[in-house]
Amino acid sequence: MPFNILISFLIYCVINAFTPGPGNILALNTVANYGWKKGRPLFFGIFAGYYSVQIICALIVYGVSTFLPSVLGIMKYIGAAYILWLAIHIAISKPEIGSSDKSASFMKGFMLQFVNVKIYLFGVTALTGYITDYSTAFGILLLFELFIATIGSVATLTWIGMGMLIQSFYIKHFRIINIILSLSLLECVYSILK
Repeated sequence: MPFNILISFLIYCVINAFTPGPGNILALNTVANYGWKKGRPLFFGIFAGYYSVQIICALIVYGVSTFLPSVLGIMKYIGAAYILWLAIHIAISKPEIGSSDKSASFMKGFMLQFVNVKIYLFGVTALTGYITDYSTAFGILLLFELFIATIGSVATLTWIGMGMLIQSFYIKHFRIINIILSLSLLECVYSILK
């Protein structure tokens, strides 16, 4: 693979991973609401889900790319509905102050990634746009998808760090921040459905 294609692939990955998406926004909102300790199960769910989805993307591109449009078509609407639910949930949520036993769950983060059409499109587009011209070997496709998931996890950790930095500010101004985050998620729904 030529060096310029590899650099272009890397730029594409970084931009896609760091832009607001359902996982990044949920991670930021969760750490601002619950803190790192209570949000940790959700974050690990997001990371595990990201790797799982990218492995699925490698399998799809490798074996069943002819079925991809119908699968993504169904996932598009399921994902949009779930992201809409998250937007509403974030808009009406209040910060958890004190020693509440409530925490964000691993399964919530994990399942979010399975309906997060952005990362499916990210993974499939990266492979078909940059990699398959040079190799369609499953090992190569899987290696690049694991690289994508790692960049995505680093991006989510960055959003978590931003949430930790704004936690005290968030508690004072949670309503406006939640509205902004919810509107960002609504933009994600719009971009999925347009």
